[in-house]
Amino acid sequence: MYQVKKASRTGFIKLRHLNYHVREWGTPRPGQLPLFMVHGWMDVSASFQFVVDAMQQDRHIIAPDWRGFGLTDVGDVDCFWYPDYLADLDALIDHFQPEGQIDLLGHSMGGTIVSMYAGVRPERIRKLINLEGFGMAASRASQAPGRYAKWLNQVKSLRNGGIGLRSYPDTEAVADRLIRTNPRLSTDKAQWLAQYWAKENADGMLDILGHPAHKIVNPYLFRVDEMLALYRNISAPVLNVEASQNDLEKWWEGKYSLDEFHERLQSITDLRSVTIADAGHMMHHDQPQVLAQHIEAFLQQP
Repeated sequence: MYQVKKASRTGFIKLRHLNYHVREWGTPRPGQLPLFMVHGWMDVSASFQFVVDAMQQDRHIIAPDWRGFGLTDVGDVDCFWYPDYLADLDALIDHFQPEGQIDLLGHSMGGTIVSMYAGVRPERIRKLINLEGFGMAASRASQAPGRYAKWLNQVKSLRNGGIGLRSYPDTEAVADRLIRTNPRLSTDKAQWLAQYWAKENADGMLDILGHPAHKIVNPYLFRVDEMLALYRNISAPVLNVEASQNDLEKWWEGKYSLDEFHERLQSITDLRSVTIADAGHMMHHDQPQVLAQHIEAFLQQP
C-alpha cells in the first residue's frame, strides 16, 4: 500500500447545520496564507494526499469533504445545489481565516465552485488554481420544461429507491473499481484511496462515501453569461491546469468542447494555463509530482 509522507489530521466542525469533515496538513505559520483544496464529484479530501506529499514546502492545507461526500453530513436533502457548495466554502474559509486572503484550489466540480467563489468574493482570494473545473455545457431557455421534468422524475426515483450506488465486498474490490475508472492509477495508491472512498455497512459490504442524490440533475439551467460575469470579476491571478487526455468532449458528447472552455477563460483578467503530460482528469493521482511543482511555482510568484 502507498506510504504516506505527510500525515494529515482530521476533525469535524459545524458548518451551516452540518458536521463537516475537514482534513489538514502542515503547520499554520504567521505571514503564510492557508491553501484550501476542494475535491470534485464522487471524490473525498484524502484524494489530495499524493500531491501534498509531493510538495516541497511545509504549507498549511485545509481540505473538506463536501456535503454528502466522505464523512461530512448529508443533511435532510434529496438533491444538491451549487449555491450550497458556495455557502459551505464561504463558511469554511471564515472558520479558518476570518479576515484577509487565502489561496484556493479546486478539482473538477470543485474547480468550478472555486472559480465561481473567486468571482463572488474576489477580495478574499490571493491566488486561484483550477484543475479541470470546466463548468457545464451552455443551455437554452427552451430546455427548461424537460430539465424540470427530468429533475422531478429523478427525485421521485430516489425516493422510491431507484437511484443508488453500488456496494463492494472488500477494499480490494473498491481499489479495482478505482483503477477501472482511471487505468493510470497504480495499485498501491488505489488500495490506499479505497479505505477513504468507502465505508463498511451493517451487512459487511462497503458503501461508497457519496450520497446517491449527487446523481440527480440540477433543475436550473447553466447560464454561460452568468459564469462569464463571475470570471470577469475575479481579481486574483488564476492558474488553469489541464490534462493531456481530454475527457471533456467525451463526457458531453459534442455538446461542449475544450475550445469553448478556452474561449470562456478569456474573460479572466490574469490567467495562465499549463497542460500536464501523460495524465487524465484525475491528474492529482496520475502526476502528483508534476502538479505539485506547478502549484508551488505559481503560489510562490510575487
